[in-house]
This record gives sequence, structure tokens and C-alpha cells, in this order.
Amino acid sequence: MAQERKLISNGNPMESIVGFSRAVRVGDFIAVGGTAPVDNEGKTVGVGDVFVQTKQCFKIIKNALEQAGSGLQDIVRTRVILTDIDNWKQAIEARKLYCLDARPVDTIMAVQGFVNPEWLVEIEVDAVVAD
Repeated sequence: MAQERKLISNGNPMESIVGFSRAVRVGDFIAVGGTAPVDNEGKTVGVGDVFVQTKQCFKIIKNALEQAGSGLQDIVRTRVILTDIDNWKQAIEARKLYCLDARPVDTIMAVQGFVNPEWLVEIEVDAVVAD
């Protein structure tokens, strides 16, 4: 029997143009895609500040998880993706504000850049809804 697939949107117009969702829930599993540090108008938050940008990413992630019937406590994996690996400490300081209780596994990596050069970080998470 197929499990229900729930698509979570944050209202980004590119979702329908490109074909993506902020998050997808199938059964008890939720995947939250690469989350950028933007506000409701799509403007970058915290330009030049990895700590502020990471917090913004987690605020968006928290909202997506809640829309999916979950929360930060259900995160089992985080991926912190940076444009400069030397910024990892600031990103992790912000990450722990949201993940200290759940203590998910974590991957920290660097990439050459993102679609928007103002973005210093993107975050992905996976969550499993606990019974």
C-alpha cells in the first residue's frame, strides 16, 4: 500500500516553475531541501553574516517541519553547506540553537557557490516523526 505524499510549500513562486517543494513528507519521513537564508520577500537575510544566515535557514526549516506535522525534535540529519569552510564554527553555533536537544547526525561541507552569491550557507535536514 502506497504511503501518502505531502508536499510542503513556503510560497516561493519558483516551486511550481522549477518543480520543487520546500519539504516532502512520505509516511513518517520528512526531507527538507536546501534552505537558503531569505525572508518572505526572497531577500537575503544577514548578508555577510554566517551566524545570522544559518539561524534564518533554521527558522524556515522549523516552519516547514511544523507544516508537515513535525518539529525540530524529529530531525535526524542536518547538512550544513557553506561557501567557505572556515565559517563552520559560526554556522555550528547557530545550528546548536535549534538542534541541541535532538542531536541529529551532521555533515558540514563547502561548495564553490550558490545561485545567489549573497548566500553563505544553505541547510538541508531529514526528519522522522517519532510516535
